[in-house]
Amino acid sequence: MPGTEIEGLLRRLAPQVLGAVVRRYGHFSTAEDAVQEALLAAAVQWPRDGVPDSPRGWLIKVASRRLTDLLRSEQARQRREDALAQWTLPDEWLVPPADAAVAGGGGRASEADDTLILLLMCCHPSLSPASQIALTLRSVGGLTTAEIARAFLVPEATMTRRITRAKQRIKDSGVPFGMPPAPERGERLNAVLHVLYLIFNEGYASTSGPRLQRGELSAEAIRLTRMVHRQLPGDGEVTGLLALMLLTDARRPARTGPDGELIPMAEQDRGLWNADFIAEGVALISEALPQGAVGPYQLQAAIAAVHDEAPSAEATDWPQIMALYELLLRISDNPVVALNHTVAVAMAHGPRAGLGRLEKLEDDERIAGDHRLHAVRAHLLEMAGDRPAARDAYRAAARRTTSLPQQRYLHARAARLAADE
Repeated sequence: MPGTEIEGLLRRLAPQVLGAVVRRYGHFSTAEDAVQEALLAAAVQWPRDGVPDSPRGWLIKVASRRLTDLLRSEQARQRREDALAQWTLPDEWLVPPADAAVAGGGGRASEADDTLILLLMCCHPSLSPASQIALTLRSVGGLTTAEIARAFLVPEATMTRRITRAKQRIKDSGVPFGMPPAPERGERLNAVLHVLYLIFNEGYASTSGPRLQRGELSAEAIRLTRMVHRQLPGDGEVTGLLALMLLTDARRPARTGPDGELIPMAEQDRGLWNADFIAEGVALISEALPQGAVGPYQLQAAIAAVHDEAPSAEATDWPQIMALYELLLRISDNPVVALNHTVAVAMAHGPRAGLGRLEKLEDDERIAGDHRLHAVRAHLLEMAGDRPAARDAYRAAARRTTSLPQQRYLHARAARLAADE
């Protein structure tokens, strides 16, 4: 099996193995370290010796043995310090039993359950969003700390501390490894979906750094969301989020030029869009919408579908997009949604109508200083023919973004307007 296929297999198995080990022995933080060491051992041995008949069972067995070593080492240290003496586990708990689950069988449907439980644990409400994201990518996504640090442009030591603190919070919270009580499940699932949404967005439109997008992050978000969707196929918002990611990521091949420069949707070559993702996303959202209450991810997916199904920018059904944003505003007090609704109003009824709505958003502290508000103002002013004001607004937007491709695009728009004067 080629190295890339082994890497993909290990990434798929990582949450299943961690879930099995944590379920059997507890100690989330130590188990996570043990599983990482098992994955590293597999990455070294399997390309050389071949993939075992039961790769999951192999990983569980190696991780269990390593966990045993780590726990016994910790127990010895604690005994030396004469502290937490009651923590020591009976030896029979520490020795991996040679049952079907460890051997790779596992007759019950725990693989899927354990992965979802891991996601719910990683998105525990006691953690900050940044910690939830980091722990999800490490424990469920199977990314190394170094990979996560590179993705978010922070030093590896910083990411290590963030993940360590997150695991300690999980330990201190005393959360058992299992599904949360029924009254908490909806809220906890919403947290999982929000984290996956944030991971996707950072991959699709990076908030800082030299690249407009980080495909590895958006791909990982899609993979994890597919995993949740397989376990909860009847949940409309899970389906909606997956559809939204696919319909949005379908445009990624056309979003940048040869030198990584930003290409706005209206100017993209739609022939480069991923037709398979569009077809899958449209089918998912078409199936989800009639099933019951409609949530924000479903509405955003419906908006993305209208964009993706338009044969050209000029053929976009802006009145329908405007109506969908109005529905979204009824259930989501989000200034970015309001800003997008403003764009839809301008495209449907003219730039002056959009500029009038934009004035109301300028008083909202949540978005008043955001580069996107200034970029929208610049675009609408340009549409309205006020080139000097549009130029100044583009420059103001460029000063407020930390994304280098965004800065270059906004400065280029301003320079073009200045040259035309």
